[in-house]
Amino acid sequence: MKKNKIGIFGGTFNPIHFGHLRAAEEVRYKCQLEKVLFIPAYIPPHKQENSLYIASSRARWDMVCLALSGNDAFLPSDIEIKKEKISYSIDTLKEIENIYHDYLIFFIMGIDSFMEIKTWKDYTELIKNYFIIVMSRPGFNLVEAEKAVPSEFSSKLFLIKEGEDFNKILFNPPQILLLHIKALNISSTEIRTLIRNGESIKYLVPERVEKYIYENKLYQQ
Repeated sequence: MKKNKIGIFGGTFNPIHFGHLRAAEEVRYKCQLEKVLFIPAYIPPHKQENSLYIASSRARWDMVCLALSGNDAFLPSDIEIKKEKISYSIDTLKEIENIYHDYLIFFIMGIDSFMEIKTWKDYTELIKNYFIIVMSRPGFNLVEAEKAVPSEFSSKLFLIKEGEDFNKILFNPPQILLLHIKALNISSTEIRTLIRNGESIKYLVPERVEKYIYENKLYQQ
């Protein structure tokens, strides 16, 4: 497959932190992606019950832009935020496909999110039509991914071995590619808790993001 490759990395990014950035960089490098598109959600469909702890879409967008500034391989996209309503991954991917029609699209997600894939809107269409890169996370085993999909999709699962040439393992129809990454054990929940407790978040988020959080008094209540 000779097409340029773009990764789609969605999330709440509440706030974006070095764990997100390092994970995206490992995926970009190991999977030979030209670009990674960061897409903050306006209202995350799986996190509405915790909306009290979610910063405004504008604030999260600003922080993503600040975090990605200076890295030409990482691009922010407001494709979901500008709709000002709940967005679903399958709909976003279709829109991205129209915009980046010359690219091979890879949907990036953590194993924890993938384990809930059956609760997602039109998840079988997503699995059938798009490459999915499933990243490892502390506390989860990548082989558990098989439990998350119906048996008819189990043949699509492919574990990427260390040092493997990514371009040589791609084939159609799209696969579910399991990728082990050396994840930084940082969480947005932990960062918000530290802020509420008046503790330092230095070196957990980019300096510009840290400054933005304190200037705008985010997560302090």
